[in-house]
Amino acid sequence: MSSIFSRIVSGELPAYKVAEDADHLAFLDITPLVEGHALVIPKKEIDYIFDMTPQALAALHVFAQRVAKGVQAAVPCRRIGVAVIGLEVPHAHIHLIPMNKVADMNFANPKIKVPEARMQELAAAIAAQIPGGSGLPAPAAATAFAAAKAAPADAKAAPADPNDATLAQLQKLTQGLVFGSESEAPLEAVSYAAPTGDLSDAQLLQVLGEPANAKVEKVELTLFLRNQTADTSKAGADIANRYKALQLYLKQELDGVQVYRIGTGPQVHAYALGRDAAGRLAGFKTVLTESERD
Repeated sequence: MSSIFSRIVSGELPAYKVAEDADHLAFLDITPLVEGHALVIPKKEIDYIFDMTPQALAALHVFAQRVAKGVQAAVPCRRIGVAVIGLEVPHAHIHLIPMNKVADMNFANPKIKVPEARMQELAAAIAAQIPGGSGLPAPAAATAFAAAKAAPADAKAAPADPNDATLAQLQKLTQGLVFGSESEAPLEAVSYAAPTGDLSDAQLLQVLGEPANAKVEKVELTLFLRNQTADTSKAGADIANRYKALQLYLKQELDGVQVYRIGTGPQVHAYALGRDAAGRLAGFKTVLTESERD
């Protein structure tokens, strides 16, 4: 299965693009260390950066240099830090990170949440500073993510209602996926009408149709999916990549994504939910089977 980055290259997934040529693409990291944190990738999928040919590796770094100059011109900083980690996504990529101190490059730091409007603003500002034919003039960069976000993956099958479009995409991403706990359960795409603003536990349970006295526990999405997205997942690399794609979609498309564990076992209902553009709670649900905890 294609990597998440290959799906961005193909247009299947949206991104805040800042530069592009025939062989390379640069876009903002959606879970950045600092504002302006960008990723530079070869369009041709290759897992390990040092498996690239010398010519391809050199070309990638030349492209990254051009992007780095654009980032530094658009984002106030002392330097642009460069890092290659290569453990999370099996597609070679270079991190370009605006930095004012060494600690800005620490990947153990909590990732920040940048509002969509600000990400679009940053993408446009950086793209406008990329020398040498970025292929993304500022107006295009400002709308690149919004256009990809609005366009359904399959235009013929997409319903007119944007809420249904979100649900339809979630259904595609979750189709055939099962969540492994002490047993396996399928993922089901869901969408609920809900009051605006933060929901109390009582309101959440009412929206979900769960018992009013059920226990509610919140879990961060990445932590909840850590075993499913791991490259060493028992289900295999293809399933791990599909879970990574689902995780990326939830974080990019929905605001305030949170996993809610409802109940105490041996079967716990788990909902991964965030707000879509229309204010609905959307995501997926599944069932966890585990020993009852005190």
